Amino acid sequence: MKRIWIWALLAVACANVRAQDDNIQEVRTQAWTQARAIVADLDKIVAPHGVQESYKTRIGGIDQWFTVRGQERDNPMILFVHGGPASPVTPTLWQFERPLEEYFTIANWDQRGAGKTYGETDPAQVADTIHIDRYVDDAIEVAEHLRRRYGKKKLILMGHSWGTIVSMKAALKRPDLFYAYVGIGQVISVRENERISFDYALAQAKAHKNEEALRDLQSIAPYPGNQPITRERIIVARKWPQYYGGLSAYRSESAYYFDGPRLSPEYDAQQVKDIDQGSLLTLGRILPEFVQVDFSNVKSFPIPVVMFLGRHDYTTPTAPTEAWLRQVKAPKKQAVWFERSAHMVPWEEPGKTLVSLLTYVRPLAR
Repeated sequence: MKRIWIWALLAVACANVRAQDDNIQEVRTQAWTQARAIVADLDKIVAPHGVQESYKTRIGGIDQWFTVRGQERDNPMILFVHGGPASPVTPTLWQFERPLEEYFTIANWDQRGAGKTYGETDPAQVADTIHIDRYVDDAIEVAEHLRRRYGKKKLILMGHSWGTIVSMKAALKRPDLFYAYVGIGQVISVRENERISFDYALAQAKAHKNEEALRDLQSIAPYPGNQPITRERIIVARKWPQYYGGLSAYRSESAYYFDGPRLSPEYDAQQVKDIDQGSLLTLGRILPEFVQVDFSNVKSFPIPVVMFLGRHDYTTPTAPTEAWLRQVKAPKKQAVWFERSAHMVPWEEPGKTLVSLLTYVRPLAR
């Protein structure tokens, strides 16, 4: 009988804990909902000639999502090609984009397998299309769509990280679509980037006597060496440069970015989860092509090019970009250094991002 009472008490206790957990979860859900509503209200564009649209359209044979915002629809339009692959800007644009929207109309596009686009098509149907050339053709189709929809002669093309690969190739293939190209966290040579990033992390680990980091890094050394850059090796290689401020300057973590989608008025809870699912779908499939990317032999560029360089960027180190920019021939070229940034320039220095776009880029959109 005593055992029965004990089990009964445990059952009641467990039920109370579950009820408390359910209540806590409900309170948290309400809090997130209220917070997202506040962000949505702050982000609301009420200017008579503004544009605030979120919609999907057919691109490259599948439905893909756009978020287009600006205080004046007649302003020059930026097509922002996000990084990753599968790391959309849309769920964190609320953190930095509003001031830019006073001077530009900005189109953020969730690429195939990324963000809101991920949920539109069976991943099995998309899987075999995960190739760089497909993304490039998508970007060109996106640019043509935006020109038609918003009555633009040309666009400003802006790429971040992985998106710089897609953007550079799109600009080289269809320069007639773009006034200028802005590279942020530019990729020139993937293997050279990986080597510089690894060497930085190893030096930092030694300087800080970080035994865990040293063990991890030495387990893949020499890196990249002559071995294939596998998903497992690249994850280890990226972990420690980012820990030592190579993703966000002076920060070992970037919760503002990775947790930011939870406050996005553009994404529901499932779409936030789909960000990670998109990464799982794309990274392994694109990696063999990604590691072969090398623009160092591109000696001429058909449109003006502006590079935003984070002084502390060891996710896509700046040295190869700086060297490339010195030797390339282009109608106009400009390097802009962000001294307090690493890889996440628009998030880390949004004010200087705006000033730099106004100084170096907006005058080109004529």
